[in-house]
Amino acid sequence: MQGFFEENALVAVQTTQPLDRLLDYRAPEGGCHQGAFVEVPLGPRKVIGVVWGPGRGDFDYSKIRQVIRVLDVAPMREEMRAFLERAGAYTLTPMNAMLRLATRAPGLGDPPSMQKIYRLGEGEPPRMTDARRRVLDTCREVGGLSLTLKELAEAAGVTTSVVKGLVKSGAVREEQTPRDTAFAMLDPDHGGKALTEDQQAAAQVLQKGQASHAYNTVLLKGVTGSGKTEVYLEAVAEALRQGRQALVLLPEIALTAEFLTRIEARFGAKPAEWHSGVTMTERRRVWRMIAQGQAQVVVGARSALFLPFQRLGLVVVDEEHDTSYKQDDGVLYNARDMAVLRASILGAQVVLASATPSLESWNNAEAGKYQRVILASRYGPAVLPEMRAIDMRREDLPSNRWISPSLKHAVTARMQRQEQSLLFINRRGYAPVTLCRACGQQIGCDDCDARMVEHRFLKRLVCHQCGESKPMPETCPSCGAEDRLAPVGPGVERLAEEAQELFPDARIAVLSSDLYGTARELKGQIEAIAAGAADIIIGTQLVAKGHNFPLLTLVGVIDADLGLQGSDLRAAERTFQLMRQVAGRAGRSEKPGQALLQTFQPEHPVIRAILAGDEEAFWKAELDERRSATMPPFGRLAGVILSGEDAAKVFDLGNHLARHDAPLRRVGATIYGPAPAPIARVRGRHRVRLLIKAPKDVMLQRALAEWAGQVQLKGDLRMSIDIDPQSFF
Repeated sequence: MQGFFEENALVAVQTTQPLDRLLDYRAPEGGCHQGAFVEVPLGPRKVIGVVWGPGRGDFDYSKIRQVIRVLDVAPMREEMRAFLERAGAYTLTPMNAMLRLATRAPGLGDPPSMQKIYRLGEGEPPRMTDARRRVLDTCREVGGLSLTLKELAEAAGVTTSVVKGLVKSGAVREEQTPRDTAFAMLDPDHGGKALTEDQQAAAQVLQKGQASHAYNTVLLKGVTGSGKTEVYLEAVAEALRQGRQALVLLPEIALTAEFLTRIEARFGAKPAEWHSGVTMTERRRVWRMIAQGQAQVVVGARSALFLPFQRLGLVVVDEEHDTSYKQDDGVLYNARDMAVLRASILGAQVVLASATPSLESWNNAEAGKYQRVILASRYGPAVLPEMRAIDMRREDLPSNRWISPSLKHAVTARMQRQEQSLLFINRRGYAPVTLCRACGQQIGCDDCDARMVEHRFLKRLVCHQCGESKPMPETCPSCGAEDRLAPVGPGVERLAEEAQELFPDARIAVLSSDLYGTARELKGQIEAIAAGAADIIIGTQLVAKGHNFPLLTLVGVIDADLGLQGSDLRAAERTFQLMRQVAGRAGRSEKPGQALLQTFQPEHPVIRAILAGDEEAFWKAELDERRSATMPPFGRLAGVILSGEDAAKVFDLGNHLARHDAPLRRVGATIYGPAPAPIARVRGRHRVRLLIKAPKDVMLQRALAEWAGQVQLKGDLRMSIDIDPQSFF
């Protein structure tokens, strides 16, 4: 049991306010437990905090104010406080910011809200109509269960006024009930599928680890379509049998609808859902029910890792290699690594699932830190797609076209067989550059050092750095020339335009995150495509993330060389992962699939590794290169971004930090820079980058904290430190 503080005892409270210390208060009437969520006075305001421990009492006791009240939510567990402290120490994040991650639910201090529900009453309507009969039949079908007004009306296919009319007659009863209700119980033995021999062996490894109630991490590597999901759902089932909660992290909101359906089919009820597309009301309900242990399984985005689980026994990180698990603003953390940290504190199991694991996870498995389980073949009759390169140097293609004759021929053949094709290009919008043919000027963002991307569907230019947009100009903003602006390079919209010309009879669907106003619209489009509503799919990397299109047998990668450009440490790794994932969308059902990669560099080692499918050789070669350069995972990196409105002041700060690097040199770290960041201005702020490289076994965070603490940031100057950076922009 957590420590209890009697009334008026001194307690230290951690708030979410930007303060660098705990605040002392007197415990409220009736006392409070350590970990209790409380409302406290701070100046003229009332703010929410957590009782972190005993107060210090290092100033006048008579001036210490009292906690206003204890909130009616479950106290924060000791393991959660330990997780926030260790995660904060690792990422160099203040505790107030870490606590904000753990309290991202609205209205935690509000009393329980009520809602109206409806169930079968005892009276009879004075006049029976077909609509009224459908409502009463629906009430009888659900037994004693209650429905909201909207749910009952939709289930019966009537308007809400029909239900309200039945309430007046007593045939339907209207009641008040708490809005935050428990989630339906999931049955681990409800709908398990017959597994192959490989899948059964893998599932047994996970179930054994789950039953041990000890920390363990398993890298579940399986080719696309091998049934990784069914295997780790067996670990979820075992967690349910053990009376523990499970968390499944997904890299993309658009994946959740299909996944929730799979969970419901497997366990007989839907799990809790946590991501940016969830309503505020539902978000509060999920947070409270998890804290009360009334939600057994949660499916969510990376922030779900900070929910107040009571008995967390399993964390699954699906598509663990995906870069979207890295939070790149605010608190800079990698959900994959934080999942391992939280599980190690709890004594829980982590399953990292991927067809193309991250190099860090692969290396941890090689070193024996993680257990490795491999699914080598696709489920059922499906086989891996044939991989082939189209050498663009030999294709007869006009300069303003991107679909080669060879790829066109392959798409036509699929259409004749009523199969689907996917044309993949990892660029949103219509064209990445808009150029004036009179003066050569490229249209850039007013607030960023980035070129604006034409989005023809929106008839606007959009900056993909800050989100700023403006109408497509009629004349060149630089020289004023009319009708001389030209799009350069393709995006998904331009590719769709070309495909419509080449295949006039085809039904074409474009899948890009910025073309849909809501997650619900995007989910609907994906479901329609899976049901056969399109012949050709044009997509960005969104389509590479776990979607299952049964009719899809051809994947054409328009520019396989795109990710190989630049000096990014992870360029080869990410290109390999993305190409393999995209290719894996083909042939996931009974019909065999093919993946064609358009490339000007068919002899490039990464392209050759993709085509050969020799993943072991690729990972080993990448690891050897990283080892020789002492780069992650054999060394440590930290990225530092300095920003401000005055470029000279930002550079002065960078030079000062580079000169005073003694705390870093003491631990063997080297500092590179300062240099302008690759995108040197975002939202009007100039950006300067420093990179710090250190041996793998040093206490880099402590040295970084001492080094950064040498300067006081004045005015609008800001410093952001990114431990283990995934991006170098």
